[in-house]
Amino acid sequence: MEALKTIVEAAWDDRSLLTETTTIEAIEAVVEALDKGKLRVAEPENGGWTVNDWVKKAVILYFPIRKMETTEVGMFEFHDKIPLKHDFAGQQVRVVPHAIARYGSFLDKGVVMMPSYVNIGAFIGQNTMVDTWATVGSCAQIGREVHLSGGVGIGGVLEPVQAAPVIIEDNCFIGSRCIVVEGVRIGKAAVLGANVVLTQSTRIIDVSSPEAIEYKGYVPPGSVVIPGTFPKTFAAGVYQVSCALIIGKRKASTDMKTSLNEALRDFNVDV
Repeated sequence: MEALKTIVEAAWDDRSLLTETTTIEAIEAVVEALDKGKLRVAEPENGGWTVNDWVKKAVILYFPIRKMETTEVGMFEFHDKIPLKHDFAGQQVRVVPHAIARYGSFLDKGVVMMPSYVNIGAFIGQNTMVDTWATVGSCAQIGREVHLSGGVGIGGVLEPVQAAPVIIEDNCFIGSRCIVVEGVRIGKAAVLGANVVLTQSTRIIDVSSPEAIEYKGYVPPGSVVIPGTFPKTFAAGVYQVSCALIIGKRKASTDMKTSLNEALRDFNVDV
C-alpha cells in the first residue's frame, strides 16, 4: 500500500503522470482494493476515525483515466465511466431490482440492497439493510447491522480530500427520509427518527437532562434523536430554525435490530 500511496500522491501533484502505465495500474489497484474491502477511505482508530486522504485522491484520479462506455441491460442503457459491481452471489449480498452499487464500493456479507444506490468508495458493513430509495454517497462509511430506512440520504464527499466522509457506526437505525451529510458522524447504536437532517452546522441538542448539551457534527452512541426547532432572531423577526434533539438513550429493550423501530416509542414519540 505504501508503494501505491507514493504513486498516487505523485500523480496528484503532477497530472501528466496519469498517462503512464505504472500510474494507471496503481490507481486501478486502489479502486479494486476498495471494491473488495481490502482498503477503506476511512477506518476506526483509537476510538476515533482516520481518513486516508490518498485513497480519496486515487478515487478522484480514477475518473480521468476512465473512458465513457455504454452498457445495455435489456431495455436499460447506461453511459458512464465507472462500471457496476458484479458477483453478488459470491459476496453473499442480496440485491433487489433496481438496486445499483458502483464498482469501487464495498458491500460486506449479508448486506441487503432494496432498490437503492451505493456510490464508489462507500463501505457497508455486514448485515446492513439499505432500504428502498436510500442513497449512500461516495466514500460514506456504514457499519455493521445498520438499518438505512426508506429514502435516507447519506451524503458523499470526494473534495476537499481532507474532509471526513459521513460515518454511521455499528447497530444504528436511521429513520425514513433522514439526511446525513458533510461528514457527520453517528455513534454506535444511535437512532435517528424520521426526517432528521444533520449537517456540520446543525445544532444537535441533548435535552434529556436538566442542563442542555450541544453537539455539532456528531451524535453520541446510543442517542435517540428527533427533529426539532429553536427560535432565532432575524432582522424581520423571530423564526423557528431546524435542529435535532437528543431525547434520551436507547434502552435494553431496543438493543436488538428487530426492535429498533420501537426505540422512539420508548419516549412516547411516533416513529
